[in-house]
Amino acid sequence: MVIRKGLHLFVISKQYQIQIIMKTQEKAFNGIKLSGFIAILFILIILGVSILMFALNKPWSLIPAIIGIFCAIFMCYGFMIIQPNNSRVMTFFGKYTGTIIENGFFWVNPLLLKTKVTLRIFNLNLEPIKVNDKVGNPVMIGAVVVWRIKDTYKATFDISGDVKMFVQIQSDAALRQVAGMYAYDTNETSDKVTLRSDNEGEVTRRLEDELNSRLTLAGIEIVEARINYLAYASEIAGVMLRRQQAEAIIAARERIVEGAVSMVHLALDKLEKDSVVELDEEKKASMVSNLLVVLCADESAQPIINTGTLYQ
Repeated sequence: MVIRKGLHLFVISKQYQIQIIMKTQEKAFNGIKLSGFIAILFILIILGVSILMFALNKPWSLIPAIIGIFCAIFMCYGFMIIQPNNSRVMTFFGKYTGTIIENGFFWVNPLLLKTKVTLRIFNLNLEPIKVNDKVGNPVMIGAVVVWRIKDTYKATFDISGDVKMFVQIQSDAALRQVAGMYAYDTNETSDKVTLRSDNEGEVTRRLEDELNSRLTLAGIEIVEARINYLAYASEIAGVMLRRQQAEAIIAARERIVEGAVSMVHLALDKLEKDSVVELDEEKKASMVSNLLVVLCADESAQPIINTGTLYQ
């Protein structure tokens, strides 16, 4: 959960009681900022006056006319358009003067450096990487990370290089660390929570907390992070598949035997209750054996005609 209050950003996890405090250095731009349409009007007035002074063709009017034209051209570099969920980080000869988040068409001092920083949400698809889980098995794991910039100052000045590359590298490191905290499946550990059986979302919350702890330094907020690919590595995938098949066969056999025993018990009780035939212990044993073979066999039973008795 992320809470923004005043000049601090709190990232709190109820599960692990993690609290990260990031002092926000972003501030609103308080310099000269005019509507772009008003600035266009001023520029047109300056151009009109300069052209008029040129038309006078007097020695004293040429220099002001040239200066006016250069000023009008120079003022054109102060225009900027800010679309929704975008911002401009303003610097004046290396000094940070504020961030403009308001949308619209504006004019500012042309000497200001205007760096575009988008506040929109980004999707990062981490390609599957090979890591070792808690018990040492090599697994392939991938994730999807949804993130956005919350502090334009930190995203612009506190990291070197591309923000997207920074997020990708840190997300890769966080995914590796979280994957090593859990086993792939419950068959290999007594832990209730594994990478494969994350029913309560513990692995997801741990991944989000780890990402937030790494990316808050760059003014980045994690909206959501989820594992979207999970499989054994190729070198052990065949062995694990055979083990899973064996476990499935054993479970199916247990179910078949349980059902066959129930049916045999029902048949013996029904025969005895309805007095259809009297069976001694030896005949009951033979009947139970035959029924279990028929019910538990993989192939259809072959009929055998007995021309004698059960004792011959």
